[in-house]
Amino acid sequence: MPCVAGLWQVGENPAPCTITRNNFVYKSLSSWALNVALGCGHACLFCYVPSTSVNKLAPKLKSLGVDDPDRDWGDYVFLRTWDEKAFLKSLRAAEATPADRLKPDGNRAILLCSTTDAYQVIHHPDPTVRQELQAHLRHVVRRSLELIRDHSTLNVRILTRCPLVRQDFDLLQSLGNRVLLGMSIPTLRNDLAKIYEPKAPAPSQRLETLKAAADAGIPVFVAMAPTYPECDEADLRATLQAIAPLQPMTVYHEPINIRAENIARIEAQARDLGVALRTGVFESRDAWQAYALDALHTVERVAGEVGLADRLHLWPDKGLGTQVALRRLPQGDRQAHRQWLLRWWHRISEWPRQTGTAA
Repeated sequence: MPCVAGLWQVGENPAPCTITRNNFVYKSLSSWALNVALGCGHACLFCYVPSTSVNKLAPKLKSLGVDDPDRDWGDYVFLRTWDEKAFLKSLRAAEATPADRLKPDGNRAILLCSTTDAYQVIHHPDPTVRQELQAHLRHVVRRSLELIRDHSTLNVRILTRCPLVRQDFDLLQSLGNRVLLGMSIPTLRNDLAKIYEPKAPAPSQRLETLKAAADAGIPVFVAMAPTYPECDEADLRATLQAIAPLQPMTVYHEPINIRAENIARIEAQARDLGVALRTGVFESRDAWQAYALDALHTVERVAGEVGLADRLHLWPDKGLGTQVALRRLPQGDRQAHRQWLLRWWHRISEWPRQTGTAA
């Protein structure tokens, strides 16, 4: 379908940007999320969003020209409107949330974004409309960051795939140690990323953006996620070696775990680009679990070899801890495996030390 973009409304009412509690389990990313849009232009073929929250809005999306929210993922972006009063109300509510009602691994942080990208490029066939939408997105992001900075003590975690975040480096610097800027860098191979994330900026551009941020004194992290089956040990090592000089606060890692209906789309994209894939790891749950565990253990070992062991945060899928998964392991390995999972599941990720606080 052609790209569809515009402002998001529910019925006749605008859907403003507000801060909402998130439902992360074992991610240690944030306590809240600020999602500036419905849809995302990066078209990541492994993305979980269209099969969960977006599909619930299928009737409304159909009226906006989106026939299949899952299949058409990457071809539509509807920006949330800006209502400063509504935003400040949600910000005050977040600020007033008692610590005992928050997960300890959230770092009292707001994530931009959990279901879209705050710095994506908006596509629209009309250049004037495209420019207006891009300006609206930038205003929403900048103004929300300014209000968080000036009217709360909350932290901000930004996870993006787009170098457009450079335009806000000045604002991020003003947040000091209350901000962490991260990029998703699963591999340094741009050809692989073009298959799995066909419309996202190249990983090489993301790495250069994080280098620039670190040079500007902005605390950074890396989401080495999701890595692909084609990311062998040499590839994983090259990525970790490139990340290490950034001295990131945290390096998250997660192997890809896609939905079955997306395999055909990924294979078709690979054929068009002339790249062979290892899709056999998705043929059965056993095959995927063996692949995922190998990737996780490889990254754990290599991270230690390149000096990132203390900053690594693995994201093992909850399916790796089921009774069915445990029964596939030798009896003597099951308890150790369970303890290994619990250690990562309950890890609390780092945050830059706040000015005036103890180490």
